[in-house]
Amino acid sequence: MRGTTVPPGTPTPDGDLPMHRLEVPLPATLPFAAGTFDTIGPLSRASFPHRHTFHEIVHVTAGTGTHVVDLVGAELRPPNLCVIAPGQVHHWADVRGLAGHVLLFTEDFLLDPADRTLLRRLSARPLLALDERADAATGRVIAEVLAECADEGDASVLRALLHVLVVRAARLTGTPQLPRPGTVAEEFTRLTARPGAAWSVRAYAERIGVTPGHLTEAVKAATGRPASALVREARIREAKRLLTGTALTVRQVAARVGFADPAYFCRFFRRETGLSPGRFRENHHERRD
Repeated sequence: MRGTTVPPGTPTPDGDLPMHRLEVPLPATLPFAAGTFDTIGPLSRASFPHRHTFHEIVHVTAGTGTHVVDLVGAELRPPNLCVIAPGQVHHWADVRGLAGHVLLFTEDFLLDPADRTLLRRLSARPLLALDERADAATGRVIAEVLAECADEGDASVLRALLHVLVVRAARLTGTPQLPRPGTVAEEFTRLTARPGAAWSVRAYAERIGVTPGHLTEAVKAATGRPASALVREARIREAKRLLTGTALTVRQVAARVGFADPAYFCRFFRRETGLSPGRFRENHHERRD
């Protein structure tokens, strides 16, 4: 994939999931790339689980197979739109004839901070179905993006076009509104979605610069759910990613999600999922074989 690192076969620290990065080799180079699957490169259709440090929007116009995001797979029925957020684990399974366009960009390239919230909402689904009108509208915006990239590649124009694409795509979803950008709850939601999370309400509060009590109240008001429950979900989500996408031992996975005692991690995992970590990993591998 153009502008990314960690090609297939490259070792990652401690056997972790491959992490693709959007490299910016020169100060004048934009943290943005767009093209077809072929021009972006083979990693844009990677069949192995991996995650990004950047956002990715994919407009699929042809092909068969499955797009898998955080263990949830959806069968391609083009035209589709796929949005992958930083930290999510995804891959393309059994794809044939995959065609379309790919946009890669860092979070600081976004025009409006509210777009972060919209992108997270879109990334909650492996695929979005596009009707004829939405497909045509999406294609027109992406065509303008590609034309701008081929011309001078003005950052302000590209950011504006990206904003239009994100806002229009968000209208296709019926998922609940996430916390407003810039709020304590929105920052908490953003942090829990990333790998290497803090794993406790107190630790998240320290990162955000508020008291645990204030964080708890803000998250409850914005989401209707306790912050502690969302932290548990984040820990389980990351544990599942590591159990299914790496060869890390259960002890190593436990440490990655903040458990010094592997036995306590196993009890926690079983309580939340109904399975032991080992059984969960075995079930996943049996389904894939």
